[in-house]
Amino acid sequence: MNYFAHAMPFLNAPYVAAGVCVPDWLTVVDRRLRLRHRSVGPFVDDPSAEVAALARGVVQHLRDDAHFHATRAFAECQWSLTAAARDRLAGDEGFRPGFLGHLLTEVLLDADLAAEHPRELERFFAVLDEIDPAQVEHAVERFAARPPLHLAAMIEGFRRQRIIFDYLDDGRLMFRLNQVMKRVGLPALPDEFAQLLPEARKMIAARRVELLAGIPAGNDDSP
Repeated sequence: MNYFAHAMPFLNAPYVAAGVCVPDWLTVVDRRLRLRHRSVGPFVDDPSAEVAALARGVVQHLRDDAHFHATRAFAECQWSLTAAARDRLAGDEGFRPGFLGHLLTEVLLDADLAAEHPRELERFFAVLDEIDPAQVEHAVERFAARPPLHLAAMIEGFRRQRIIFDYLDDGRLMFRLNQVMKRVGLPALPDEFAQLLPEARKMIAARRVELLAGIPAGNDDSP
């Protein structure tokens, strides 16, 4: 799962919505910092309502991902997209096609949700505008017992650029995918890779209900 899929059930609780995004933000700015339930769980009852809400969001993210990645729908979509990526990247038998299969499954699920729920996507970014990025960074420092690298700046950029909207357009999505490729040290994708995106979008849309089965649809009234 990706940002929007994680956050949709919690759009009335800004710091929970931010908390479910934190692990994915960290993969961008500080890949070595991995939050675990055992380190974050004790903070769900923190005296600070914002810290407690952030902790609940992080824990929810970890639970969501554990469930999501274990589903048959995810495994099948990931494998289909890995095979499609390998076909488009002739001769690439390395890590890149499998990485793309995983990444595209999650990103295109966000894109499908965004297309189906445009008002909620607008609300998602409005909710993120309500939080204090410095407070999120400080809370994560408490969770991890060390300061995260550039997390507050990442949050500022993410909400300013409204990145999820780029997932709706193949050209802008290619730009975002190549940002990821660069960040993880993989070769950039050729322009023709975009040709697989329309069919990939249809596949994810057809399996959206299966992919999200078992993910909580409720919300959180905490700050």
